[in-house]
Amino acid sequence: MQPSIFNPWAWRDPSALAGGYTQTTPSTGPSKDPDGGHDGPDAPGPGTPIDLVGYHVQARDGRIGTIDQASDEADAGHLVVDTGPWILGQKVLVPAGTVERVDHLDRLVYVDRTRQEIKDAPPFDPASFDPEYRDRVGSYYADRHVPPPQQRRG
Repeated sequence: MQPSIFNPWAWRDPSALAGGYTQTTPSTGPSKDPDGGHDGPDAPGPGTPIDLVGYHVQARDGRIGTIDQASDEADAGHLVVDTGPWILGQKVLVPAGTVERVDHLDRLVYVDRTRQEIKDAPPFDPASFDPEYRDRVGSYYADRHVPPPQQRRG
């Protein structure tokens, strides 16, 4: 199998950002909500973009905060996570490529990094979201990327 190139800014699974999403859990594998992912009569239909703002973010070793902003732009996807008291109320920028999966039922986004890796990332400053800052953040996460087991060469 050809090793994949990690792009920190690209969503691994863009379908996770749409209604009617097929949810994958480690214990049960793919499953489909029988009504297409709807929670009620006012819920978005299948394929409708989902706003991730307010979802909790779960690192490999614990919760890191709540999504304050989300971008689904091509090659610029990212989450701005409000860490609350965990990092003294700071916000962190988490590239979309770190998102393993999204659980819409529990409003959780799982990332493939530890709390310490996220804490050690370049500090988020909305005023400095320029190409140089974006490159620094992207390099930080790309340098620490470990491919999933099925993509590793043994």
